[in-house]
Amino acid sequence: MLTELAVENLGVIERLNLVLEPGMTALTGETGAGKTLVVTAVDLLLGGRADSALVRFGADEATVEGRFDHQGDEVVLRRVVPADGRARAYVDGRLASAATLAELGAELVDLHGQHDHQSLLRRVHQRAALDRFGDVDLVPLMEARAALADLNRRRAELGGDERSRAREIELCRFQLGELDEAGLENPDEEEGLKAEEAVLADAAASRDAARQSARALGADGDVGAGLAQIAAALDSRPPLESEHERLVNLVAEAADLSTELRRAGESIDENPVRLAEVRQRRELLVDLRRKYGETVAEVMEFHRDLSSRLAELEDFDRLAKDLDGELDRRTTVVAEAGATVGAARRQAAQALGEEVTANLRELAMARAEVQVEVGDDPGDDVDILLAANSGAPGLPLTSVASGGELARVMLALRLVVSAGPPVLVFDEVDAGIGGQVAQTVGRALSRLTADHQVLVVTHLPQVAACADQQVRIAKHDDGAATTVTAEPLEGDNRVVELSRMLSGSPDSESARRHASELLEMSQSRSTM
Repeated sequence: MLTELAVENLGVIERLNLVLEPGMTALTGETGAGKTLVVTAVDLLLGGRADSALVRFGADEATVEGRFDHQGDEVVLRRVVPADGRARAYVDGRLASAATLAELGAELVDLHGQHDHQSLLRRVHQRAALDRFGDVDLVPLMEARAALADLNRRRAELGGDERSRAREIELCRFQLGELDEAGLENPDEEEGLKAEEAVLADAAASRDAARQSARALGADGDVGAGLAQIAAALDSRPPLESEHERLVNLVAEAADLSTELRRAGESIDENPVRLAEVRQRRELLVDLRRKYGETVAEVMEFHRDLSSRLAELEDFDRLAKDLDGELDRRTTVVAEAGATVGAARRQAAQALGEEVTANLRELAMARAEVQVEVGDDPGDDVDILLAANSGAPGLPLTSVASGGELARVMLALRLVVSAGPPVLVFDEVDAGIGGQVAQTVGRALSRLTADHQVLVVTHLPQVAACADQQVRIAKHDDGAATTVTAEPLEGDNRVVELSRMLSGSPDSESARRHASELLEMSQSRSTM
């Protein structure tokens, strides 16, 4: 729902803040007070046309912000219209395009009136509304279409014309030959080769280092002889007996380590032939990874997939025949499911048109008739048509010239098909009506609050009296500047406003009695 609307410097509105409640809210006030500007503000939040002429005289820019409670999350939309320059849009404080704003706004609000944001004007939503109304089961058709699409994809992947298939077979065979010759078996082979190359490439230096270290640690070497000399100096000296013992052990350890280093050095063998083989193998693996995968493991997986692909191509005729047979069967299934859906949609279309037409009779469109046309099976092309007068042809809703008529058609549709955006805004819905019909419109709008938050701009007291909340939009001119205020009305203040709407004389006692009776009657009916 729309919980708060803030407007600054939009037309005659300098600053306006509306805190809205669930249910139905009526915006009332004198003609020209700025009620429709509130709808214009909502329109801007939905990505509507940003005209610099909307900016209040003397201001640099107009700003509209809307706070929504959407599926438990708070969403804040903001639109800035400069007096000079391009408009800006924001979603939750972040810059966004007008298209993004419109896309998100379409999930939140439907405008019904002279604006073009009504979701039910779009064919896709008309079809969805018909399906919901008729409880049309689309699952078999969707599943059949998905299976057919998968088969078509597999058939396309199998191979197209003979020449392209021959070229692909030749390429597959070449690549397989290259990969077969490489004989990849170990996904970790490259790491092992890298370690082996490091040993082979440094063999001479490693052997020399081992020999030099063995010589130094030996009995005749600098380290070995030095340790032995120190141990001899500490011999037979009781205060240094423990240190002498440790030195003796060091001399023995040095001799053992010298022997091990000599043996290790002798075991290291320079093998330039093997080194060249390792380097060549590594180069081959690098080349294969460049062509077929990031890692050796990926190259091996590509090898397996390529083998399967070649088998498919070489067995094309049999596989193609099998798939073509399955395609024929699946196409028949889709056609049968489509015929079932088409029949259900056509049956629902007649009932939907009749119910909406019946609602229009109560909304002062006695000669209007709504028809729902469904195209060929499966009936995906759905058009809701309105014949506004007797003998007139049915025209798409986008061709309805009168904003009031369109708003009432949308109201009649919403009464039958309640699904849609959570917030419904009606402007001009009461154009050209009054009396008992106005009360009917008010009660109809009130019924929509079972599934929606409803905001309606109205001049009719019968409509306003059915609202859960009423807000008076008033314009004030002190001779220097014009401002607009939004005042939630309760108790006597609401009665005064309704009496003004009834008779133009808010101070009239009889008008107030009439207003009180109207409010009491409307509120009691809305709770029934």
